[in-house]
Amino acid sequence: MKKQKFLEKFLIAFFVLVIFKVIAIFAQFSQKEMANVTETVFKFIFFAAIAVVVIVFLQNQEKDPQPQTKNIYSGGGASIDTSLFDKLKNIYEDIARKHIEDNEYKKAAIVYMNLLNDNYRAAATLEEGGFYSEAAIVYLRKVQSKTDAANCYLKAKQYDKAIILYKELQQKEKVGDLYKEINDSENAFIFYQMVVDDYIQTHQMVKASLVYRNKMDKPNEAQETLLKGWKENIEALNCLNNYFSNIPEIGKLENEIKYLYENTSPDKKLIYLEAMKTEFKKDQRLQKATRNIAYDIIAENINGRSEIVNNLKLFNPDDEVILKDVSRYKTGRNKMFRN
Repeated sequence: MKKQKFLEKFLIAFFVLVIFKVIAIFAQFSQKEMANVTETVFKFIFFAAIAVVVIVFLQNQEKDPQPQTKNIYSGGGASIDTSLFDKLKNIYEDIARKHIEDNEYKKAAIVYMNLLNDNYRAAATLEEGGFYSEAAIVYLRKVQSKTDAANCYLKAKQYDKAIILYKELQQKEKVGDLYKEINDSENAFIFYQMVVDDYIQTHQMVKASLVYRNKMDKPNEAQETLLKGWKENIEALNCLNNYFSNIPEIGKLENEIKYLYENTSPDKKLIYLEAMKTEFKKDQRLQKATRNIAYDIIAENINGRSEIVNNLKLFNPDDEVILKDVSRYKTGRNKMFRN
């Protein structure tokens, strides 16, 4: 008797839930989509009725239920087996899956959101179906994921809405890219400059130069930033290598290599030697200048760093005589130390 009364109360509560769900479904869509929503509502009621029948059937089949260790709801000495709710959940999962198979992504999303209370899957389903604007709204309002929402607005080419979210997410370079996409160069450069300033402040001079060169079309500022990094010993070798790589004319590059070396302090000449290894291999026309600079640096440091003599091989790969000289020098040094 108690079970019967409980079942009646449960069914009443279930139908009340159905009514609320129907109202919620209608409230979430515009008048333009009302025909589709009506069809969805009728399907929902149909499957809800099936679910009720299943519950009643299962209750009648359980003549001698075993004591349950786990339950979702209990009261008045009666309990509802979690397996009943699992079965109901599986019914809704099958409905959503069938909608997706039929390319009815909006209907599947409604099932996920209103029946399974899974807002993320609802949004992901809408995104999968190409309903990017609708997915963005769910991501933003239900999932509270600005990143996913911004990405969906971007896919929908609703750049104004995407820009607002990316600003809130502090993705300044992305904001600059979107302003550039809509041909708003003024605002794009404002945000790109913010990115450059952030990179410089965190001693990422190469990245700052790449923004200047690739995003802002300011090659001179890019070179100045790399020189600043070289002179202030911030990412010195990377800055120097990138600085040289941005000079395509061999004659101009050779002059710049010589000029910078003449103005290089003694404590940074070993770094300059590393850069010369790269420039020596770049073009045969640079080999004489880079070899002479290498000889000069090696000569200045050979007394304190005997191993530096090995670099002679790199600047004379085909000279067997100098290779033998290096070998004899190293052998002589070793004998001297042993004695």
